[in-house]
Amino acid sequence: MVHLLEVFILKNNIKGNPLALLPLLVFVALFIGTGIAVQDFKAMPITVALFIAIIVAVLLKPNDRLSEKIAIFTRGAGRENIMLMVLIFLLAGAFSQVAENMGAVESTVNLGLALLPSNLLLVGLFIICCFISISMGTSTGTVVALAPIAIGIAGQTDLPLALALATVIGGAMFGDNLSVISDTTIVSTQSQEVRMVDKFKTNFFIVLPGALVTIVILWFITSGQSTTPATDLDFSLIKVLPYLAVLVIALIGVNVLIVLTGGTVFAGLIGLIDGSYTFTSFIAAAGEGISGMQNIAIIAILIGGLIALIEHYGGIDYLLHFITSRIRSEKGAEFGIAALVSATDLSTANNTISIIITGPLAKDIADEYGVDRRKSASLLDIFAAAFQGLIPYGGQMLAAAGLAAISPVAMIPYSIYPAMLLICGIVAILVGFPRKKTA
Repeated sequence: MVHLLEVFILKNNIKGNPLALLPLLVFVALFIGTGIAVQDFKAMPITVALFIAIIVAVLLKPNDRLSEKIAIFTRGAGRENIMLMVLIFLLAGAFSQVAENMGAVESTVNLGLALLPSNLLLVGLFIICCFISISMGTSTGTVVALAPIAIGIAGQTDLPLALALATVIGGAMFGDNLSVISDTTIVSTQSQEVRMVDKFKTNFFIVLPGALVTIVILWFITSGQSTTPATDLDFSLIKVLPYLAVLVIALIGVNVLIVLTGGTVFAGLIGLIDGSYTFTSFIAAAGEGISGMQNIAIIAILIGGLIALIEHYGGIDYLLHFITSRIRSEKGAEFGIAALVSATDLSTANNTISIIITGPLAKDIADEYGVDRRKSASLLDIFAAAFQGLIPYGGQMLAAAGLAAISPVAMIPYSIYPAMLLICGIVAILVGFPRKKTA
């Protein structure tokens, strides 16, 4: 069968080899298909699905030497950009956990709530979620931290619980999309080979109108409500400083590895001074954060090796030809990048994984059609975040729904910001923003 397909490809002058994409299709089918079949999208671990796909890739060319296939896989898995990505993941995990255990998240949340007018609770909650997610670099972590507050607000007002939770998810996706320590930002910038600060500036101005429109809509919906959430509003301004420091220093353009290392040490020192940490508990928190990121690091390594095999067998060439043959302009290339990452996120229900998979292909398309790499990095992150905030089987909606004991489908009609994010991305392509840098 494989031989007949190869003959067909040669006779019809098909560039690349569509058969080489079979491992990727197997991975998507296993991951999403199992989730649909058993109604549990955690039933098939991503790593297991990847290992099965890798086995399929190794078996594709039975006449090739196994040692050569293994060499191709390991070279792809150990590429410089993959290893740098892994280092950033691990350091980001250390910083996030050290800051959280020191009390930075609680202080930042309570500070925001203490400053909010009582009749603008959801507007304020959205803004707080944006800041917390930018600071923490994780949308799921933000949802877990702030969903209980949203539940409390809904319980004390006539506001729908699904609206309050969807507001948290929207703010979480805004911050995750922009955060300099977010895994999606790390992957999109590394895959497109652009500086984080350049991607942040481009991305921020694309999505800002969507955030402002979301705020206006939330204000209109909730302007008649007035209450004060029953929560302990104790906070320490000093404990907010690590998040502010990391955000500011990263935006200045300091190397992200230095930023994350410095932020972890800074948060640890504050904890040691105020008694939140002993030296051993500080080290333990950093280790816990690193351990929490090991799974995503392993996934990045496995996907790097899998993509290398697919590329070697002509799968990437085929995809490039398939997409570029239908692209006639720079705008078409940008829509192609957006469609690729959107379809992958719908299939994998993971915005980070979708960017890891489509990033190298997006870079090739961007280079081929002169798309500004700041724009391609932003498009990858924007469209992945938008669909991740809209699908009911995404981790963020599942986490919120689990905490509130409601169906994640109930939140979809209230997913204001993810919808705005999607619109902002499309408008940015249509109007040609941002303009290319001149030499």
